Amino acid sequence: MKPWFAEGLKFGCTQCGDCCTGAPGNVWLAPGEEAALAARLDIGPERFRADYTRAVGERRSLLERANGDCILLSEERRCTVHDGKPRQCLAYPFWPRLVASREAWEAESRKCPGMDAGRRYTADEIERIADPATPRARLEALVRRPSA
Repeated sequence: MKPWFAEGLKFGCTQCGDCCTGAPGNVWLAPGEEAALAARLDIGPERFRADYTRAVGERRSLLERANGDCILLSEERRCTVHDGKPRQCLAYPFWPRLVASREAWEAESRKCPGMDAGRRYTADEIERIADPATPRARLEALVRRPSA
């Protein structure tokens, strides 16, 4: 059966910061991301872990400020690690829960000006981006590919 997004979906990040704030949640860090983010911020991995993350069970998640902003969001509402952001952020808005139904996609698109704008991603690209097993290098190539 074809997915509801068989004709593809449009997305173009506007770097507005709206996906980096709001209700509390978790930005899960994949293996190796703590060290990579620490290096981007020019701090040691221990300091990054202590100052920027929290333990949630066996996993690590980025901290949030009291107002709901991601700890990596600047006062100008720009991601301070945009070019090396965590995998979860890189895959947005093609998260499994957001592409599960047209209704979920449309609800999220009311919060994100980049959804339904920008380049068209094919159904195959969307499925690979949403798949947590897709290697990071492949994910980056899919997400950063310019419009045709």
